[in-house]
Amino acid sequence: MIEIAPSMLAADLMHLEEDLKDLKTYGIQTLHFDVMDAHFVPNLSFGPDFCKQVHKVFPEYFLDVHLMMDNPGQYIQKFAQAGAAAITVHAEVLEDAMPVLNEIKASGIQCGLSIKPGTKIEAIEKYLPVVDRILIMTVEPGFGGQKLMEDQLQKIVWLRKNGFEKPIAVDGGVNMENCGKVVTAGADVLVMGTAFFRADDRGAVVRKVKEAV
Repeated sequence: MIEIAPSMLAADLMHLEEDLKDLKTYGIQTLHFDVMDAHFVPNLSFGPDFCKQVHKVFPEYFLDVHLMMDNPGQYIQKFAQAGAAAITVHAEVLEDAMPVLNEIKASGIQCGLSIKPGTKIEAIEKYLPVVDRILIMTVEPGFGGQKLMEDQLQKIVWLRKNGFEKPIAVDGGVNMENCGKVVTAGADVLVMGTAFFRADDRGAVVRKVKEAV
């Protein structure tokens, strides 16, 4: 099943509760939280308290937390306690990702690993038996509204050819025009920020993704 995971980074915080109620009408089940520290990426976003408040009001959503941070290990427990259902960390900041991945799993939630466009997919090959999900960045992380780098889709193809059957998410520039290519490559979680939250017709976005399957 192909799933749209709206990125909270693109949400209108002044109308957040209204929007999150609206998302249910389109069958959305997952919310994607891009947590940025202004070090690993040149932007600063929200912390565990924001995640906690969303989980408190909308416990039915699967909260997919993406830690774009230099020190993700210091925040695993905080986000786990805030209601995260999955936590994804970046391979680039961890000499050995295994301890952090194991801590996430020990917290009773899914663990994920992400890589930026400049990182080769082979860099995370040894972790594939352990992780519950992979997140492929198709833009340089830090800001929304960028154009998807189509060459990064080959990383998804590689993962599927090498037997990875768990969820693969794509984050960065996914929209109605390119979602077909993303799905064809083998992704099953489409993180969509600007293209979803700021669409004139969100239902049309959902229908287009379903057509791509």
